[in-house]
Amino acid sequence: MKVLIQRVSRAQVEVNNQLIGQIDQGLLVFIGIEKYDELAEADKMIKRLLSYRVFYDADDKMNLSVSDVKGGVLLVSQFTLVADTSSGTRPGFSTAKPPKEAEELYNYFVHQMQNAHDTVATGKFGADMQVSLTNDGPVTFLLQC
Repeated sequence: MKVLIQRVSRAQVEVNNQLIGQIDQGLLVFIGIEKYDELAEADKMIKRLLSYRVFYDADDKMNLSVSDVKGGVLLVSQFTLVADTSSGTRPGFSTAKPPKEAEELYNYFVHQMQNAHDTVATGKFGADMQVSLTNDGPVTFLLQC
């Protein structure tokens, strides 16, 4: 599982010109699900996301997590994160979990995150989404488990 996180001051997702998810300060999280990912990887990644320290404390150090600052989390599925780009000029997607299974794991991820954190918004799995954000920093990290 790969997640690309961006610290944002605001972010939103639209599908067919309809706003379906938005947050203010927090993390925009793009989730890529690989073929061998299971519930254990999702659980591990959720714990890591909620405790990953990317927000500044009073001493201007990145010592606070999204949980500490009570920020929002916007979850967006993005299978292109797990593409094989090691050769050629076209990405390969043999490393991605098949869509039906990936959607089940994504929905589990969303449900578990909603149980663990107060402010959670989502995109729509498999949809053509327009994602808008104001990256705060910019601060962007790729996490893998």
